[in-house]
Amino acid sequence: MDAFLAGIIAACTPMNLLLAFGGCLLGTLVGVLPGIGAVSAVAILFPFTVYLPAEGMIIALIAVYYGSMYGGSSTAILMKVPGEVSSIVTAIDGYEMTRQGRAGPALAIAAISSFIAGIIGTFLIALLGPFAARLALGFGPAEYLGLGLFSLTAIASLAGRSLLRGAIVAVVGLILVSVGYDEAAGLPRLTFGTNGPLLQGLDIVPVMIGLFGVSEMMRVFEEENAEFISTKIGKLMPNRQELFSGTMATLRATALSFPLGLLPGMLPSVLSFLAYTVEKHFAKNPETFGKGNINGVAAAEASNNAAAMGNLLPLMSLGIPTGPTMALILAALTIYGLTPGPMLFITQPDFVWTVIGSFFVANIILLILNLPLVGLWVRLATIPRGILVPIVIVICMVGAFSVRNSMFDIWVCIAFGLIGYLLQRANWPVAPLVLAYVLGPMIERSARQVYELSPSMVLERPMFWVFIGLSVVSLWFSHRLRRLIN
Repeated sequence: MDAFLAGIIAACTPMNLLLAFGGCLLGTLVGVLPGIGAVSAVAILFPFTVYLPAEGMIIALIAVYYGSMYGGSSTAILMKVPGEVSSIVTAIDGYEMTRQGRAGPALAIAAISSFIAGIIGTFLIALLGPFAARLALGFGPAEYLGLGLFSLTAIASLAGRSLLRGAIVAVVGLILVSVGYDEAAGLPRLTFGTNGPLLQGLDIVPVMIGLFGVSEMMRVFEEENAEFISTKIGKLMPNRQELFSGTMATLRATALSFPLGLLPGMLPSVLSFLAYTVEKHFAKNPETFGKGNINGVAAAEASNNAAAMGNLLPLMSLGIPTGPTMALILAALTIYGLTPGPMLFITQPDFVWTVIGSFFVANIILLILNLPLVGLWVRLATIPRGILVPIVIVICMVGAFSVRNSMFDIWVCIAFGLIGYLLQRANWPVAPLVLAYVLGPMIERSARQVYELSPSMVLERPMFWVFIGLSVVSLWFSHRLRRLIN
């Protein structure tokens, strides 16, 4: 715990505080805009952080992530315009409270529950992170192969209603990531005989910006403008009974969502629906949910943040992203030659604990920053699409170009924007493609090492079969989860 306290102190240096504050502010600003969720916010702002030192870059991106997740709740409560998918659950009871003249307590409980879940999640990462890293030190190629296959299977099975669609999209991601020059084999792959930009492969930054930034703007442009509903926030704090019941709902949602957030595919949007459903199922008055029950708001927001913290633990300790946003943060680390996982705790302890300390600091900043600015955030959400969409697309193009100063990356960004848009229109999941794109190199490297050392190695490594068993369980669990949510 001394290392954790040292990390908090390091995160409170003027520069790190400025980056955390700026990230929270920008993340919230982008997050309140309808249709632009946490993934899109991080993807759009990611290229502009590559000029920062590694520590500052990750602090800024994590703050953007937190801020964008929180930003969606304000417009969901006041306008029934969710900034992202997980805020849809918040809008169910939050907007009803606004219609009843109780917008203040809804906003307050959303902020308080997010803060409590975030702080608890931070302490759990500090407590469990080193333990998970020590456990992973015993992993060899077979274990990492099994872990990669489990992660990919879980994402494919949990992302969307159809397992087949998820599997197809994941295979497409594995094919796309293989484009370029294979240094191990000394041969170009899928370059169509050209010696041009394809030899360098498809950089992850324009791919992600296209899939989430450009495609989201194309989708947002189709929607009608939200009508601003003038409402008085009124009394901010809930009464004592509401505060107590909301806090208990927060603790229950956190206890459910943090451990499930450790699993690949268990994104905050998925767990928000699950936590809300569980809270309603065990409530004494389930008929009040959907009619302005403050526990519904608390459970949704706490689950959102607890799942986000749970997603970060496998990334920091195992080097495994559990969702698209974590994949972007993994890509950010690799830019500096840093590989998240057990060795990072040993070789870069100051970096790791400063980043973990910044989780704590960012949650405090969000609590202090956002409630006074609720009116501003809501008005930003009413920006006409005709103004918003061109501005964001230009920012996306600049970001895609800035990574390698290549026009080819702009075309890659546009192409993947169209792919992402078409996938969404056809109700096909995007997450398996992203995770396959990120996990593909690790799976290929581990499989190649297993083959070169001894294919029979997998028979001698129990953890490999544990991960294969978990893959089977994830398929069964995803089926049960869909039935529970629906």
